[in-house]
Amino acid sequence: MLTIYTATSSDYPIIQKIAHETWPDTFGPILSEEQISYMLDMMYSTNALSEQTTNKGHQFLIVKDEIKHLGYASYELNYKGLSKTKIHKIYILPASQGKGVGKLLMKTITDIAMKNKNHSLSLNVNRDNSAIDFYKGIGFEKVGEENIDIGDGFIMEDYIMEKKLV
Repeated sequence: MLTIYTATSSDYPIIQKIAHETWPDTFGPILSEEQISYMLDMMYSTNALSEQTTNKGHQFLIVKDEIKHLGYASYELNYKGLSKTKIHKIYILPASQGKGVGKLLMKTITDIAMKNKNHSLSLNVNRDNSAIDFYKGIGFEKVGEENIDIGDGFIMEDYIMEKKLV
């Protein structure tokens, strides 16, 4: 049985562990080791996670089974003052992918968004990430592209994807 709970600062090591286990598999074929290392530090250091949750309004959800933690997601309600929920992160351990874990996290975020009267979900995904097919399969559509300079000579080349909520 899968359980989802809202993370607190005491869960940062769990989020960091999953990120470090997931990112090389997810991004190894499409980003350099240097960029992966830079982004992991930039987004997942304890200070970065604290900044996201304390000052930027991100909420983290963690999913686990009876034995271990399987993945996490983070989202922000009312993104940029709009009735939109931004999904900032969603990562599932490679061995747990394809088993409904990601769909359960996305359904949970959808339910939270709808309870908060948000009318759409939005996310960015690397243009070469195979997760694009997962997002299309659950109702997301590409609505744009953006290149984001993240410093140190690195750029994130993303699709912007959205899903309307009923």
